[in-house]
Amino acid sequence: MQRKEKIILTDIDGVVLDWEFAFTQWMETQGHDLQNKNSYYIDKAFDLSSGKAGRLVHTFNESAAIGFLPPLRDAQYYIKKLHEKYQYRFIAITSLSLNPYAKKLRVKNLNKLFGSNAFKKVICLGCGAPKDEALTKAAAEYPGSVWIEDKMVNADLGVSLGLDTLLMSHGHNIDYEGKAKTVRNWEEIHRHIKWIYQ
Repeated sequence: MQRKEKIILTDIDGVVLDWEFAFTQWMETQGHDLQNKNSYYIDKAFDLSSGKAGRLVHTFNESAAIGFLPPLRDAQYYIKKLHEKYQYRFIAITSLSLNPYAKKLRVKNLNKLFGSNAFKKVICLGCGAPKDEALTKAAAEYPGSVWIEDKMVNADLGVSLGLDTLLMSHGHNIDYEGKAKTVRNWEEIHRHIKWIYQ
């Protein structure tokens, strides 16, 4: 009998990789200083018009810098542990860009940090695009899987689809009152998965 594949569904930016740190550094090179570090919205964080903020995010997500994002918090250690010790593989659903070169840089970044086999698939949606369709499809293919996200609306979507949803805590989601379980780091994710599934 074939063993069931162990899959974890995850967002990337703000969960696996520290997009915010890298973007803030890049913005400084563009002459923009961070004004409000707890805002999820780039226009408010950098005191820009929404149109200009959107264009800058789009430019950053398709720049060479996107291939060199650092891991978020303790992600590198625990993702490797979940993959190498417990044989989990990850499917990324990320609203990065539809540019194929941006996707190649994202995959290269993930492979470098976590190993070439940890991520089974990287699904790249348009910059800032909603995840409803992609997550619904993934939930149907991997019912009841763990889903990790930092955007509250996508966490609630995961809950509604019957996924074991974990919300990665940040300043922008500190007031979350939905049904997803809030976690501060990958050590807590590892503990949750080990406790529930091992």
